Amino acid sequence: MADQPTETAPLVPPTIAAPARVSFVWGVGRRKSAVARVRIAPGSGKIEVNGRTLNDYFTNERDRKAIFGPLEVTSTGGKMDIFVNATGGGPTGQAGAIVMGLGRALAKYDQSLEGPLRNGRFLTRDSRMKERKKYGQRGARRRFQFSKR
Repeated sequence: MADQPTETAPLVPPTIAAPARVSFVWGVGRRKSAVARVRIAPGSGKIEVNGRTLNDYFTNERDRKAIFGPLEVTSTGGKMDIFVNATGGGPTGQAGAIVMGLGRALAKYDQSLEGPLRNGRFLTRDSRMKERKKYGQRGARRRFQFSKR
């Protein structure tokens, strides 16, 4: 074996065309106990929430319409692809978090949109949270039933 010459083929790197990288702009929104990480990129107007379409994820019409608020104010509806990861809270809290995250991402994408977004209150964090339960009570404000005797 050692006395036979071995031929090695020259290594040629494969020529595979890599897909064009899309540059995303990120925005994080919070509402109640929900957190939404929103990515936007120029595109056809596709909206995806946790791998599902907007209509599949949100069954309430009010939540679906709220998400279009920042897009209508900035006239970017149908021009941006939106991908959302939403965790925590319920549907209404997640919708509010998406609205805030989308507003922040749009403001980062184009600085000139910050004024209309701020006037529409899409960049302001809603600080209202659930009030904690107190000891000696049934809930945050509700007390146990009073018995005179």
